[in-house]
Amino acid sequence: MAQSKTNAMRILERAGVPYKMYSYESSGQVLDGVCVAQKLGLPAGQIFKTLVTQGASREYFVFVLPANRELELKKAARAVGEKNVEMIHVKDLNRVTGYIRGGCSPIGMKKQFTTVVDSACEPLAAILVSAGKIGQQVELAPQALISLIGAQVTSIAK
Repeated sequence: MAQSKTNAMRILERAGVPYKMYSYESSGQVLDGVCVAQKLGLPAGQIFKTLVTQGASREYFVFVLPANRELELKKAARAVGEKNVEMIHVKDLNRVTGYIRGGCSPIGMKKQFTTVVDSACEPLAAILVSAGKIGQQVELAPQALISLIGAQVTSIAK
């Protein structure tokens, strides 16, 4: 299936960041990261999901972690200097980020939010994140992603 370039891919290309694009059949349905990993024949720990939260300060924060793990909200809040953080409602995702559920990429959101990538990325040569569209992922070096989006790295997953 021929795929067009997403905004995230264009940003990677403009920044000179090498990446590999993966496509999978989703029939337009949202699949969790573990299902995406199965479709691509990759370990679930290599697929990273992008979660958007709001802190007590009303600021938004982005967390990127392995698809087979859960965000530990207390660790996440500490990482961004907040008293607490909670997931935003799915209905608010597009308004806040410009992306939809299942196609939310840490690259190319409407605004550059404070972003934390889970330290599980550190030993990996490559990770996959959403390309900004359901059915598409981009593979890149974790350090390239971290540098591109100005993320910090710490343990945020359980």
